[in-house]
Amino acid sequence: MKIDLGKILTRSWQIIWNYKILWVFGIFAGFASGNGGSNGNSSSSNGSSDPTTNFTGDPSQYVDQAGEFFQQYMLIIIAVCVVLALLSLAFYALGMIGRIGILKGVYKVEDGAASLMFAELWSESMPYFWRFFGLNFLIGLAFFVLLLPFIFIAIATAGIGLLCLVPLICVLVPVGWVVNVILEQAQAAIVAEDLTMFDGFKRGWEIAKSDIGGMIVLSLVLGIGGGIIGLIFALPLIAAMVPLVFSMSSYQAGAALPPTAWISIVCCAIYVPILLGFNGVLTAYIKTAWALSYRQLTAKPIESTPILAQADA
Repeated sequence: MKIDLGKILTRSWQIIWNYKILWVFGIFAGFASGNGGSNGNSSSSNGSSDPTTNFTGDPSQYVDQAGEFFQQYMLIIIAVCVVLALLSLAFYALGMIGRIGILKGVYKVEDGAASLMFAELWSESMPYFWRFFGLNFLIGLAFFVLLLPFIFIAIATAGIGLLCLVPLICVLVPVGWVVNVILEQAQAAIVAEDLTMFDGFKRGWEIAKSDIGGMIVLSLVLGIGGGIIGLIFALPLIAAMVPLVFSMSSYQAGAALPPTAWISIVCCAIYVPILLGFNGVLTAYIKTAWALSYRQLTAKPIESTPILAQADA
C-alpha cells in the first residue's frame, strides 16, 4: 500500500478544522451525493375507501378517474414537475461546485495558502464546472442504461425475475465501487492538472490502479466510517419521527393532527438544518481525504543527492 492512511485521515481533519469554509462547500457537495430521491409514498390518499369516489373495484373505472384527474390538473402537474426538475438541477449544480471547491481549497492549503475565501474558491471552481458535470452525467447515464433491463424485468415479473439476476447484481456492486474510486481520482486530477473530462477519467484510472490495495482500504474506511457517523447524526431525526409514525397510524382523514405529531414536525424542522451542517462537515472530510490520496499517489519522490566520500590525501 503506497498511501499513508493515518497521515491522510489526520491531515484531513486538520484541514477542515482550520479552514471551516470547506464545511460550506461540503454542504453543497452533499446535494450531489445521490440524495435526490423523491418520497412518492407521501402522495397516497386511499381514494378507494372514500365514498365520494364511487369506486366499485373495476380497474377500468380507476383508470378513467385517473385520466380525468390528469386532464383537470394537467397544467398544475406540468408546472410542479418543471419546478422540481429545475430545483434538482440547481442543487446538483451546487453539488458539483461543492466538490470542486473542496478540491481547490485542499490543494491551495497544501501549496501553502494561509487562508481560504469563499468568493475566491467559488470563482476558481467555475472553470471546472462543465467538466465535472459532464463526467458525472455520463457515468450516471451509463449506470442508468445498465440498470434499465433490471427495472423492466422487475416490473414485468412483479419482482420475481430479479431472483434469477442476483448473481449479476452482486457483480455490479464491485463494479460500482471501482467506478466510484476512479471517479474520485479523476475529479482530483481534473482540478489539480487542469485536464479535460476524458483525460481526467483516464488519469483517474491510472492513479487508482497504481495502488489498488490502498484504494480498497481507504474506500472501506471512509465508506464504513462515514456510514456509521452519518447514522449517528441521523439518530435524533429518527427519534423525532417515532411519535409522528405512531400518531399517524391511528389518524383518520379530516381529523386534527395530534399534539405528538406537531411536536415531531417541529423537532424535525429544527434538527434538519443541524443535520445538514453535520453532513456538510462529514462530506468535506471524506472529499478532503480523497483529495489527499491523489496528492500522495502523484507526489514526486524526493531524490537524495549522494554524498561522495573524499579519499584522504
